[in-house]
Amino acid sequence: MDATAFHPSLWGDFFVKYKPPTAPKRGHMTERAELLKEEVRKTLKAAANQITNALDLIITLQRLGLDHHYENEISELLRFVYSSSDYDDKDLYVVSLRFYLLRKHGHCVSSDVFTSFKDEEGNFVVDDTKCLLSLYNAAYVRTHGEKVLDEAITFTRRQLEASLLDPLEPALADEVHLTLQTPLFRRLRILEAINYIPIYGKEAGRNEAILELAKLNFNLAQLIYCEELKEVTLWWKQLNVETNLSFIRDRIVECHFWMTGACCEPQYSLSRVIATKMTALITVLDDMMDTYSTTEEAMLLAEAIYRWEENAAELLPRYMKDFYLYLLKTIDSCGDELGPNRSFRTFYLKEMLKVLVRGSSQEIKWRNENYVPKTISEHLEHSGPTVGAFQVACSSFVGMGDSITKESFEWLLTYPELAKSLMNISRLLNDTASTKREQNAGQHVSTVQCYMLKHGTTMDEACEKIKELTEDSWKDMMELYLTPTEHPKLIAQTIVDFARTADYMYKETDGFTFSHTIKDMIAKLFVDPISLF
Repeated sequence: MDATAFHPSLWGDFFVKYKPPTAPKRGHMTERAELLKEEVRKTLKAAANQITNALDLIITLQRLGLDHHYENEISELLRFVYSSSDYDDKDLYVVSLRFYLLRKHGHCVSSDVFTSFKDEEGNFVVDDTKCLLSLYNAAYVRTHGEKVLDEAITFTRRQLEASLLDPLEPALADEVHLTLQTPLFRRLRILEAINYIPIYGKEAGRNEAILELAKLNFNLAQLIYCEELKEVTLWWKQLNVETNLSFIRDRIVECHFWMTGACCEPQYSLSRVIATKMTALITVLDDMMDTYSTTEEAMLLAEAIYRWEENAAELLPRYMKDFYLYLLKTIDSCGDELGPNRSFRTFYLKEMLKVLVRGSSQEIKWRNENYVPKTISEHLEHSGPTVGAFQVACSSFVGMGDSITKESFEWLLTYPELAKSLMNISRLLNDTASTKREQNAGQHVSTVQCYMLKHGTTMDEACEKIKELTEDSWKDMMELYLTPTEHPKLIAQTIVDFARTADYMYKETDGFTFSHTIKDMIAKLFVDPISLF
């Protein structure tokens, strides 16, 4: 066994006993938040008289994490914005914000609106930092063939980087730094709220009711997150007791952080809990098959999962047997939590795990044969499913409401193109961030090594190419997101949210494996309330 050295848990049993200091004020905060919600609703309805005000208010509510309270009102407003021409089409800020919000909500608007902002030499005419930020963010909801948006990204990035050389207001400088690091469309919504609340609090034109509601909304959500963390931490401790797998990567808090990044709304509590457990189990399964087992043992585990029967445990060595039985027990318990009308969904959890194991078995075969896929496409066909993003996203749907039907799950099991774009983004980001570590551990070639070997490039050159392919996958995702289907829009929205989490977790390094890199943000999300004063 080639045991990769994973650092121990940074959190241990912390969340078993932890309660945020806001917990005694929960009742008062809830009552106050309900009053403020209605006050803000009136503000939102009043904004319908002026498109620019409506757009500014919608983007503010989104960035503060409040938009889920006003889904119907925002959808109605954006339908009005989409059909109305009553706005200043010479104002680049307004045009960019309108384009961004409409595309984000699934309206297929043309990028040709930006051609009028270019001069005779083909350069964009803009020197205002606020407009640059708006255009930069709008350009990242691009699809294939939209040359004007590709050019806008190149132009605005160069201009924004240059703007940092001049004195800027601190809040604006922070915004530029944040935007250059991650465009608005790719940010985790809950983390954006944490970061934007203090920025909004310094704005001269802030709405005090909106600001107070944003703070209360986050603090109330944090109380729910901590209750979930207690539950999944105790479950994880029980897994350790029953399986005694001393080598497993203890990342249960990080798993929950990941799921909260994708499904942050309070009503998705069960979804987060189930998806967190599944992510933790997938992590163990991945480590077991990739690193700690012999080929024969890995194939036996795969066979047991295909069978999904208790007596299949007899095939396995002791350390695998205990884990396998706990896996079966966990899926059964998910059925109990879902209740009789939704327990059928656990069937799809099992099927998705079988997809993962099938892909892992293929990768082990490649590793043993020293096989290098002939193309990146061939690699992604097998390695996309093994990154786990598809399984985790689908497991989040298991805990959602009745809008996710049996037909939805059957469709997902056909591996639609939208799901493939998520798998490709996650695999490419993962490989770029972790290829050196994993190659040193003697694993199969990643997409980066595949490109290096086929094209004779350096690792840095290959990583740059993989980044280009990642951008292409984002374009694929946006194109598919804008394509109407008969399935709930919630599915597409959640898949995009999971792509955002992959972008965050693998931005600079493998933040899941080297979890100290995200420890501060985990503390902000789960430990530190936002002051109401």
